[in-house]
Amino acid sequence: MKTGSATIVAAVPLVLAVPVRVLVTFVLALHALDSSPQWKDPSAHTTRFVTVDKNVELEVLDWGGPGRPMILLAGGGQTAHLFDDFAPKLAARWHVYGITRRGYGASGYLPTDNPADRLDDDVVAVIDTLKINKPILVGHSVAGAELSSVANRHPDRIAGLVYLDAAYSYAFDNGKGFEVREIQKLRRLALPQPGPADLASFSALGKYYERLLGVQFPETELRQEWESDASGRVIRQRDPPGAVMVASLITTPAKYTNIPVPALVIFANPRSEGPWAERNTDASVRASANAYSAALAALTAKQEKAVKDAVPTAHVVELPNASHFVFLSNEADVLREIRDFVAGLN
Repeated sequence: MKTGSATIVAAVPLVLAVPVRVLVTFVLALHALDSSPQWKDPSAHTTRFVTVDKNVELEVLDWGGPGRPMILLAGGGQTAHLFDDFAPKLAARWHVYGITRRGYGASGYLPTDNPADRLDDDVVAVIDTLKINKPILVGHSVAGAELSSVANRHPDRIAGLVYLDAAYSYAFDNGKGFEVREIQKLRRLALPQPGPADLASFSALGKYYERLLGVQFPETELRQEWESDASGRVIRQRDPPGAVMVASLITTPAKYTNIPVPALVIFANPRSEGPWAERNTDASVRASANAYSAALAALTAKQEKAVKDAVPTAHVVELPNASHFVFLSNEADVLREIRDFVAGLN
């Protein structure tokens, strides 16, 4: 949900704003994420930190649950707390974990020359440390790269994959879908920055996002992404060191031409850009939004076909008019599809 000068970039699965800087070694302070110590995360999870590399611990959330294990991975720019409202619905049936990737939120960070394999290794290290037996990996947006990496390098370690609007070229590319440069050519609407009233509190900031994008983000997630002062007023967005690493997954992706494990692949197509774009009183804004959505829908349809043709074992689902945050905008649909998918696994 990072905003640039006037654009919320996290709503786009393939384009990220990245600070230009080189990080040698950086470990986030695990206690310094929120300047409001009285705030308590209301989501029903426990939190622990798992060492995955020298001086790097990852935040792992555990919502519990009675069934087979499931691990949630957030998209670029977000942490595992993005699932704070969604995960408990899954935990009614399965044992649900969430991993905050390195360089975000409370997780530590060291740079790497091979982000795809390093993030893959991080996930496997958590699986090993917590002795999780063949989990289902569920990934949103750019986390599709991590899903495909684990599947191709360690197919015996997982039971299946769920791509939540996440099977774009960074996750699957056999040359017949669409490439990053194609979407980068599209002209996307610039959204208004949050005003003073929107920054009065995290609750107000949440309403700002809901008003523009049509989805509700957990407040704890907003607190991972934004800083506040002692009064609780939101003052600035954080500058996570992991942004450079995640951006490389998109700009210089590994080429995954196969998904060698059972997979549920959900696409939001045509994708909703939210109430601000689609119900704007300015006809030119609506026209621009419609043009962007139509062009994106055509590219997404091309990617869907590439996945269907090349991976006939994958179950590809299209949810029309869903947000990129499809598990938030279409929660019931996603829960139903995951339930049916898991029921069909060995």
